[in-house]
Amino acid sequence: MEKERECVSKNFIEQIIDKDLAEGHCKAVCTRFPPEPNGYLHIGHAKSILLNYGLAKEYGGKFNLRFDDTNPTKEKTEFVDSIIADVKWLGADFEDRLFFASNYFDQMYEAAVKLIKKGKAFVCDLSAEEIREYRGTLTEPGKESPYRNRSIEENLKLFENMKNGMYEDGAKVLRAKIDMSSPNINMRDPVIYRVARMSHHNTGDKWCIYPMYDFAHPIEDAIEGVTHSICTLEFEDHRPLYDWVVRELEYEMPPKQIEFAKMYLTNVVTGKRYIKRLVEQGIVDGWDDPRLVTIAALRRRGFTPESIQKFVELCGVSKSNSSVDYAMLEYCIREDLKLKRPRMMAVMDPVKLIIDNYPEGQIEYLDVEMNLENPELGMRKVPFGRELYIDREDFMENPPKKYFRLFPGNEVRLMGAYFVKCVSFEKDAEGNVTEIHCTYDPETKCGSGFTGRKVKGTIHWVAAATAIQAEVRLYENIIDEEKGVYNEDGSLNLNPNSLVVKKGCYLEPALADAKAYDSFQFVRQGFFCVDAKDSRPDALVFNRIVSLKSSFKLPKPESC
Repeated sequence: MEKERECVSKNFIEQIIDKDLAEGHCKAVCTRFPPEPNGYLHIGHAKSILLNYGLAKEYGGKFNLRFDDTNPTKEKTEFVDSIIADVKWLGADFEDRLFFASNYFDQMYEAAVKLIKKGKAFVCDLSAEEIREYRGTLTEPGKESPYRNRSIEENLKLFENMKNGMYEDGAKVLRAKIDMSSPNINMRDPVIYRVARMSHHNTGDKWCIYPMYDFAHPIEDAIEGVTHSICTLEFEDHRPLYDWVVRELEYEMPPKQIEFAKMYLTNVVTGKRYIKRLVEQGIVDGWDDPRLVTIAALRRRGFTPESIQKFVELCGVSKSNSSVDYAMLEYCIREDLKLKRPRMMAVMDPVKLIIDNYPEGQIEYLDVEMNLENPELGMRKVPFGRELYIDREDFMENPPKKYFRLFPGNEVRLMGAYFVKCVSFEKDAEGNVTEIHCTYDPETKCGSGFTGRKVKGTIHWVAAATAIQAEVRLYENIIDEEKGVYNEDGSLNLNPNSLVVKKGCYLEPALADAKAYDSFQFVRQGFFCVDAKDSRPDALVFNRIVSLKSSFKLPKPESC
């Protein structure tokens, strides 16, 4: 056990935190997850949530949920509510620390005034296009705005006029005064406030100027006492500006920004604008459509918080971008469910099987194990009768070699029940098999100890008299994996078979009381979950979470 502990090395973020604590940069750790409420969260956000929460928990610190709601054009209360639900569902406990950047707008305004008074910010009249032109390129320095040297008094007056709504949108901006020759373009006098007459989901019409993200974010962190601002690699070039803001505003305990690599999943859609397009075009039935990888969609499909936590753990934390196979996420949900959930019988494509020598009208209740791999789940009673439903693929009139299921003259075991032997079958005018007639051997009851002969095939079934009907939805990736995610024109390569709906499926009656999000293994079919959106007690809908098998193998850990 001691050797196992020694083998677990700390990631680079933990090493930084250890050093900061040892050197007195901070006395206690505080992290945050700062989403913009402009869409639903996806699996990539789960990594950030669990990383930030996990670090706070590991060091006995605090974890905040804060909405970076500085851009009201795309933000909605619907998105705020969905994000709160997602974070709670993943198990990241922010306790009573739910914050909004918009709650700090007064403090941000005062911070901007402070920069103006220090000669570190100025009001600029250049248009957005002119600002881009003046900014320069990666190889050429920018040039200073003609308004850069306005007096402090003039800048204070102009900025107050901006706040009071005296200028049209885009007419003026407030810019930080840093260095137009900096090799980092983000430091070339960036815009920190703009005029924008937009109604805000939280502050209404109180403000007609809004801070830019790069200015607001470090202020929010500093106000909340965040010690380590963990973000993804695309913000690495923004870190000098982050540090400049907290330094110039003279915060006593400035937060430290640390970047890590995003988690990329192969052949999935995570971009909010693409998901929004799928929703608006009716290709999916919402941000929580089970074919998507938003956290809400994964929850609705039947993924568990534990499976996503395991997935994030396996992905690890690094500074190098890499892609992860979606099959690893499926592996995690299989591993989480296989010993926890009962294995029930469900017939997707039913054909009737009649046992000619079984008493008519008789129903007997058989004892069947809930889960063969986990005896602790116990037993259940499964009704058995003369007429059953089996899956159509479990019978063939003219089977190929090594087909061990039901065919004329062959004997199989009905799972948990008896041996039956096919004696005849009936077809309709189109040649489809409508009924299969069998005889059973009452001596072969499962659990009776019968050893007289063996059969090679076992098939599942549902008693016709007691079966319940349900709709079953079989999901595949919404992307055509053979063609990749995007076409040359930027559109998505959609899989036309991403959803197959099977109506008139027959299930064990024990499933009649299943509630939203309840999940089960359907024998030989996969893991399934009661759909939380469309399912009703009188019309059950089950989503396939994942099939039973995959070629994915978890890499063996390196030896110490």
